[in-house]
Amino acid sequence: MLTQLLAEIKDRSTNYWAGRILSQLEYADKLSMVKEGKYDQLISSVCSFIKERYEADGTITSKTALEAEGMLKEMAEEAKKYKMLCAAHAHIDMNWMWSYDETVSITIETFRTMLDLMNEYPDFKFSQSQASVYKIVETHDPEMLEEIKMRVKEGRWEVTASTWVENDKNIPNGESLSRHILYTKRYLSELLDIEPDRLNIDFEPDTFGHSVNVPEVLTKGNVKYYYHCRGYDGHVVYRWVAPSGASVIVYREPLWYNGHIDPSMVMYIPEFCTSNGIDVMMKVYGVGDHGGGPTRRDIERIMDMDTWPVFPQIKFGTFGEFFSVLEANSSKLPVVNGELNFVFDGCYTSQSRIKRGNRRSEVMLNEAELFNSMSSLNLGTKYPAESFNKAWQNVLFNHFHDIIPGSGVVDTREHAMGLYQEALAVANTSRTDALRKISRNIDTSKLIVKEEVIKETVSEGAGVGFDVSKGKISQTGRGSGKTRIFHFFNPSMHDREEVTELIVWDWDGDIQRISFKDSEGEATLHQVVSKGFNHYWGHSYIKLLVNVKVPACGYSTYVMTETQDRVALSFPRDPRVQRPYENVMENDKIRVTFDTRNGIITSIIDKASGEELIDASRKGCMFRLIEEEAGRSGTAWVVGRYMNVTPLDRDVTLKKADCSKGNLRQSICYEVQFMNSKMEVEVWLDKDSSFVNYRVKCDWRELGVPGKLVQQLSFYVPTVFKGESYRYDVPFGAIDRHGMNIDVPANSWAACRRSDSGKKTLMLVTDSKNGFRCVDQSASVTLIRSTFDPDPYPEVGLHEFAFAIGVVDNSASNRELIDLAYDYNHPFSVLSGRAHDGHMSLCGSFISLREGSIAVSAVKKPEAASGNSIVVRVYETDGIRGKAALSFAQKPVKAYFVDINEVRIDNDELSVTIENNKVTFDMAPYSVANLVVEF
Repeated sequence: MLTQLLAEIKDRSTNYWAGRILSQLEYADKLSMVKEGKYDQLISSVCSFIKERYEADGTITSKTALEAEGMLKEMAEEAKKYKMLCAAHAHIDMNWMWSYDETVSITIETFRTMLDLMNEYPDFKFSQSQASVYKIVETHDPEMLEEIKMRVKEGRWEVTASTWVENDKNIPNGESLSRHILYTKRYLSELLDIEPDRLNIDFEPDTFGHSVNVPEVLTKGNVKYYYHCRGYDGHVVYRWVAPSGASVIVYREPLWYNGHIDPSMVMYIPEFCTSNGIDVMMKVYGVGDHGGGPTRRDIERIMDMDTWPVFPQIKFGTFGEFFSVLEANSSKLPVVNGELNFVFDGCYTSQSRIKRGNRRSEVMLNEAELFNSMSSLNLGTKYPAESFNKAWQNVLFNHFHDIIPGSGVVDTREHAMGLYQEALAVANTSRTDALRKISRNIDTSKLIVKEEVIKETVSEGAGVGFDVSKGKISQTGRGSGKTRIFHFFNPSMHDREEVTELIVWDWDGDIQRISFKDSEGEATLHQVVSKGFNHYWGHSYIKLLVNVKVPACGYSTYVMTETQDRVALSFPRDPRVQRPYENVMENDKIRVTFDTRNGIITSIIDKASGEELIDASRKGCMFRLIEEEAGRSGTAWVVGRYMNVTPLDRDVTLKKADCSKGNLRQSICYEVQFMNSKMEVEVWLDKDSSFVNYRVKCDWRELGVPGKLVQQLSFYVPTVFKGESYRYDVPFGAIDRHGMNIDVPANSWAACRRSDSGKKTLMLVTDSKNGFRCVDQSASVTLIRSTFDPDPYPEVGLHEFAFAIGVVDNSASNRELIDLAYDYNHPFSVLSGRAHDGHMSLCGSFISLREGSIAVSAVKKPEAASGNSIVVRVYETDGIRGKAALSFAQKPVKAYFVDINEVRIDNDELSVTIENNKVTFDMAPYSVANLVVEF
């Protein structure tokens, strides 16, 4: 009867009284359903009454509606037992389809509207997320800030921010997720005079998926509640549990986070409340994306509908009020484990320059904080905390869920790249400054015999800025003469020995007689690259490879000189015979074979077992040009169906083939021309390494064609063995996923997990890529995609990136794989030094991991540094409860746990002990721990 009545009355949307009574009838019907039909007969009678009056009057009059409400009076008390809290919000996308100046205007104008409405409606409440919007107000309208602070004090302006922006949860690493909480809580609690514990909601309405360890991070940051919309379509309210066991209470928006107030919203209440054992539901309302927020109509409707007799209570409310109700009922909430993914797989690869900027920023800030902490701790130098704070704010801003995913316009990208440049300037200069301060205190006085000042030298200061664009410290020359001193710095928490590139400026010796020795005077291998001298801004340089050892989180010193030993005279190297192209790279660990026609790897053999790992029947490891179907818009968000897959195995020009040459590195270089683009590829294998390295320069000129296709460049690795799953690194850990024919996210690597008893498997590790597709006995990484909306030309231009294929143990632990990827992304820093006195030895370690299945995420000075102390953030990688231990160069006097906000916590289950220079502490499985160590 009700359905028929609703269909017959055509003016419901324009006739207030028709809309009012019919909405109450619909709500009454939903209420009767959860009461097992208790009111069905009454509702039917009222429907008959209204139908009769409607046919007589041609409309529903106020008299008819009020009489019908009277007939439903017996339901009024039951109807009002339920409540809808209306939480007002303005979803403000940071630079999504517009530039930053427009974002500032959106923010200021939206807040002006909200404050004006608050003046007019004393019961109206408003909630706003994102520390970055408050930073905008502080910067651009400080008078408005005072108004907001007053409303916050009144409890009418709710701050729902625990992150700098509504951020992506898959691409930033775990340390970045921690910094969102750290800097947001510190900033907003001071700016708005809020207790940090009140900032306990992570508000992520539009974030494209949610990584598995988010509840652990939030819990360690004292954030209890999580609001989201995408990435999961199961329960609406639930407890989300991380592998560590830490959990947060979650509300998954069932309607939408941009919405207006309308009677239809209450129809979900009876079933929602009954199924969840509560009496209240939340409605999020307000015009969003481009800001705007709640309208006058929304406010008036809330006040009006609250007076309807057969309707729930409809009140102005906050997110905090609603989550308090859920918390009171938390023991009955369903439990959800695992990641809340996937959605918008194109966002792991779109706008690759932004991904590169993020990775470089995370890497360089990690090292800058580490070595500045060590310099401050061991030398008493000043720690640039404020500079790091500003740099991190720039990086965190770019984590917005439409910036780092690459789903913005060209203005979005240009602003993001500017912020990265600002952050990298801080990271690089502060890192270099710390390393120079350390090197100045190393006693190098005995490495060079004192000699007259070389007045004609041009090497000191040569090469300023060299290699900074590659994420390295500036390779500026500081020495002179034929004997040069170099310091190598290792940011890893374990000892490393590897082949490292270094630059020697304006050296006038005999290249054939170069000699390298370590701090003990022992000779080490080296190799000249590029066949001699190169030129750079008025100077010349030699590029060398040197095999060096550097202790954990420390440094070592090597000396280069011209040996006095006699060197056999080489005959002229004129061509005497012609030999075939070498197509094999080989060391003690692996043997790699290439197809000389196209550079494709056709074989990788583990020499210990003799096992072949690559499936040559599928051509081998290769670059591929993929044409994705693009029959709809949103190509930045979604990877289309693969239509055509073309191996880049034609028109390959071999530029250099040194497979059989070099005592430290074997390499080939080739050039590929395809479509409108060109790619220069260098592939190499180093001594004692099980990684085949790729470095690529790509002049990409492909354009997506709306309605037809998107061009994609990828790299593909087919395996001969079957994989039971694939392992990926995610924020603060790793996760196994089954094979899927879609792109999935990782921080930097993916590894095949064999289902047989094979000893070795393969992993792909990258310096700037986040989208992997592992399925059907293969692993691939997406490198570039020419999407066309919202930015029509996002990738045209020059790209530089690197990746490697690693042969690793199939039984390797998460920590071992994480360590390998960290080492790959954090090569040694090399600093040119001079001879001088100092109190530090030629080789030393500041910190080393002595025990435990943990990875170190950060070493930094406390934000409120008041003494000689550091914060060490670690995470347990392999689900093992046990001890972890770190050794320090100095003797600690005190150590204790803090949360992410660096507030001390006491945990009876976890202990910390100090013995000599070693700090030993308990780690729970898959947990994050924040340790303060005082000296």
